[in-house]
Amino acid sequence: MSAPSATCAAPDFDLELTLDCGQVFHWVREGAGWLGMIGDRAVYVEQRGKTLLIPKGTEELIRHYFALDHPLAEIGASFPDDPAMQAAAQFCRGMRLIRQPAWECIATFITSSMKQVAHIAQISHTLRRRYGAKVDWNGRELFAYPTPEALARLKEEDLRACALGYRAKNLLGSARLIASGEIDLAAIARLDDEAARAALCRLPGVGEKVANCALLFGFERVRAFPIDVWIERVLLEIYFPRKRRVTASRLRDFSATYFGPYGGYAQQYLFHHARKTWSRKKQ
Repeated sequence: MSAPSATCAAPDFDLELTLDCGQVFHWVREGAGWLGMIGDRAVYVEQRGKTLLIPKGTEELIRHYFALDHPLAEIGASFPDDPAMQAAAQFCRGMRLIRQPAWECIATFITSSMKQVAHIAQISHTLRRRYGAKVDWNGRELFAYPTPEALARLKEEDLRACALGYRAKNLLGSARLIASGEIDLAAIARLDDEAARAALCRLPGVGEKVANCALLFGFERVRAFPIDVWIERVLLEIYFPRKRRVTASRLRDFSATYFGPYGGYAQQYLFHHARKTWSRKKQ
């Protein structure tokens, strides 16, 4: 393995936590660092204290992808001062929300429905190997996520063979709508949050939760607050413990206001903290 040939300052950043918290699924451990794709470029990143070792010429790419410009101190200060939120913030210190390519993010979360993290990663790698552009990295083959155009040419059974199950129809349908230009991701990026969410929900397999994941991780809408099974559990047990019935709209309204302008960060911290610390205590 060739050593990276450049460095990048990364104060207040935890590379492993950021890559292993369930927001992105294709990076793999390699030696003392991590190996993955940023768009169509293969990248090896290794953290040493407050510095990242990276390939020459990728500093701007790395800083953007890992959101090293996000003001974590300001973000943390904006969180509500309750014990659960503060415990999650401490547990997730240094975690940043990756700026993922929009299509890759949407497609990955379409395939994530009712799947564990390991299964989502397996599907991602299978799709990449079979239908993504091949890139050489020190004699090894890595693969970009397949474009909408590449997937649009396939048949549903091709995607079912990648262990997608019923998700195959949704992924194929979304790829075809985007490849045809009927849905324009660049145009969606110019919309406000509410309009962008509605536009994303036109894609097969994209409901409110997946749309909010796409907004948060693929369009950098840091207020977006996806509510999945884990987050619903956190909200009900921590913030509505004595309520017998809490509607989905009540949870949405509460989350949109209570967690503030960086609600997406709060969500990811609460999600990861609960997934790692509640699994044995409360299941």
